[in-house]
Amino acid sequence: MQTQARVVIIGGGMMGTALAYHLAEEGLTDCLLIEKGDLTSGSTWHAAGQCPSFIADYNMAKIHDYGNRLYPRLESITGQYVSWHGAGGIRFATKPAEVEWFHRVAAVGKLIGFDCEIIDPAKIREINPFVNTDGVLAGAWTTGDGHVDPAGCCNALARGARNMGVTIVTRNRVLDIEPRPSGEWAVVTEQGTVVCEMVVNAAGCYARQVSQMVGTDVPITNMMHTYLVTDTVPEFLEREEEMPVMRDPYPSAYYRQEQKSGLIGIYETANSLECWTHRGGWPEWDSENELFDAPFDNIAPYVERVMERMPIWRELGIKRVVCGAIPHTPDSNPLLGPAAGLRNFWHCNGASIGIAAGAGCGKYLAQWMVHGDSEINMAGLDPRRFGRYAPGEYTHAKSRQDYEHMYALHLPGEERPAARGARTTPLFAKLESAGGVHTEANGWERPKWFSTDGREEQPGFRHNNVFALVADECRAVRERVGVLDLSSFAKFEVAGRDAHALLDRVTANRMARHDGGIVLAHYLSPNGRIQGESTITRLGADRFYVLSGAAAEDRDLDILRHAVRDGEDVTVSNVTDAIGVLVVAGPRARDVLAPLTDTSLDNDAFPWLTGREIELAGIGLRALRVNYVGELGWELHCPMARLADLYDAVWSAGADHGMANFGTYAVNSLRMEKAYKGWGAELTNEITLVEADMMRFFSQAKPDFSGREATLAAESAGAAIRCVYFEIEPGDSDVAGGEPVFVGKKPIGVTTSGGFGHHTGHSLGFAYVEVEHGAAGSAFEVELLGQRRAATVRAECVHDPANVRLKA
Repeated sequence: MQTQARVVIIGGGMMGTALAYHLAEEGLTDCLLIEKGDLTSGSTWHAAGQCPSFIADYNMAKIHDYGNRLYPRLESITGQYVSWHGAGGIRFATKPAEVEWFHRVAAVGKLIGFDCEIIDPAKIREINPFVNTDGVLAGAWTTGDGHVDPAGCCNALARGARNMGVTIVTRNRVLDIEPRPSGEWAVVTEQGTVVCEMVVNAAGCYARQVSQMVGTDVPITNMMHTYLVTDTVPEFLEREEEMPVMRDPYPSAYYRQEQKSGLIGIYETANSLECWTHRGGWPEWDSENELFDAPFDNIAPYVERVMERMPIWRELGIKRVVCGAIPHTPDSNPLLGPAAGLRNFWHCNGASIGIAAGAGCGKYLAQWMVHGDSEINMAGLDPRRFGRYAPGEYTHAKSRQDYEHMYALHLPGEERPAARGARTTPLFAKLESAGGVHTEANGWERPKWFSTDGREEQPGFRHNNVFALVADECRAVRERVGVLDLSSFAKFEVAGRDAHALLDRVTANRMARHDGGIVLAHYLSPNGRIQGESTITRLGADRFYVLSGAAAEDRDLDILRHAVRDGEDVTVSNVTDAIGVLVVAGPRARDVLAPLTDTSLDNDAFPWLTGREIELAGIGLRALRVNYVGELGWELHCPMARLADLYDAVWSAGADHGMANFGTYAVNSLRMEKAYKGWGAELTNEITLVEADMMRFFSQAKPDFSGREATLAAESAGAAIRCVYFEIEPGDSDVAGGEPVFVGKKPIGVTTSGGFGHHTGHSLGFAYVEVEHGAAGSAFEVELLGQRRAATVRAECVHDPANVRLKA
């Protein structure tokens, strides 16, 4: 076996071979794939091979769509059989909300290019004359998807990779992975050691063991999944046309034609099982092509329901039962990207629909590895979206919940119960007792809205029964004063003689020149793409306080720490868990806080965009005059252990000023009124500051920083698309992100986020549109829940465009 390679991929299943294929397509052929058994021998070979187009997540839909376009061509490209069956698929809706969801999926299809037609039960029976549609309201018919032979497809990708120069070695287990002082990795195998620049963990069911070889872990649970194959179906012998893949929430199952038999795959909605529980969910290293005894008692009720749907199968016997492992992550998305805290160690695993997603996962991860960026938004796929709290019991509970809800619609606003409370602040119970309903961000519980009258949210796609209560919270912030626990911020301290130089080097904006100054700064890739966003406060010439969004904790920590050069005097410390944050905002914020401190809070002493280390209510803290809601206010950053004391003092002082608790629902409404863009929505690795209309945060004066020249080149070339802020005609629903934007019949862009501005009464949104439609006053239509709604680009935000209230 060779002893040097640029990339070593560990794992020869669908994810590993797809990555090898696409790395070679991108020109990186110095790649060695190592598999401990034969190719496909983990969970790939026994998969059912479904390739659905139906998915509402905009980026995952791109991943699936790519595979559905590649697989029909893959046999002719490689000469290896794939057995693509373009039978199409039909998803059933049995509830009105599911029909609304179908409209969202169909809209995503218009953007990406896959067909999704919403059809009635009569049309369903015309396409599949054997199915019973009792209780079915509609079907989502996706004509471009189908199914493949999973082993054939995986081997075709492997052959294609070999044909382009990739080396694949089977029957060779990786024993250890060792870092070298040079920054390279030594991958120790049964056949020798290979030194490489990059390692990719594509080990599927073994991904946790491989990750632990380098001192990390991944949030994956190996769930037990069963499908059955019936005896020959006489009705199938009599027709040439293949029955489409049916996906049905009633039996929580997929069912389709398999040659001339029927295939039934079950996702239990309760009592689901993990594999290898005797080993903590980990397979033995010598496990190969392993199947399990099917849990017939568990799946029998679901199979009975499938027989209700497909009565022609009722009298048939079962000729094959396949029960094998399938990896699930807490949020159902795969893990694609760098491992937290390590250089050049990548993950390509955790795909619960691995055959469908494999090709797209390989394509877009290969782009990231070779070019430094991917052409799709990778934030929701980056393994670093989960912190160290996640692997273990949290993941077991979340992954089981994800598995059991495979065919259950997750409604907007729905809070599912598994593994809640992984990260809480000292205010959690107190806010719950005040009616606080929490949502989750990187494991943190943070207030979403407050039930002041005991009502429970009825989640859905339209304005619901908490709409008025959120409006009350917004009104309190705009007219009086509100308080919010936002301790979920990622928080870093960057200190040392070279701290200023480090931050100037990794961000596009210039650091504050004076102590106490606050700047908004963006991390750019060498290609100028936006990698992240932080608020940075200069506490001293060699001390800086850096704040990022909750989901960016590990990612931004990597950006900062990886940028430290040998010999530099700089330390980057993660203080997220040590520091709590209260946001106090509204026109009476100063009136509430001033009596609690001897520090002057007036404009001359404490202007907007400055921070001070002060004492307030007897607690030493950092007070930052900045917020995300566009009002006079402060963020109060105190020791986490004193957060409850600080809240009590602030709440007591605010009683005479009409203080109210508020949550993230209100924050979204308020930030939309101020046209504040957000990381992961408007600001992503797909675009530069030029397209984002954020060049005011780009310092022309700084001579050298990551992405500088690429951004200037993009500005010189001119943007093809731009981010616009728009108002949409009133309705009972608002922009959520991922909806198509049209001028006439032509799609000209996609929304990124939106919401209802309760103070101003406007429904608002952001979108990326073709630049000729980006000028103020431009008109277009946005498709929401199957209806076109008129929208107009605004020249400025709808609330306080001159920032008078922020500077009050």
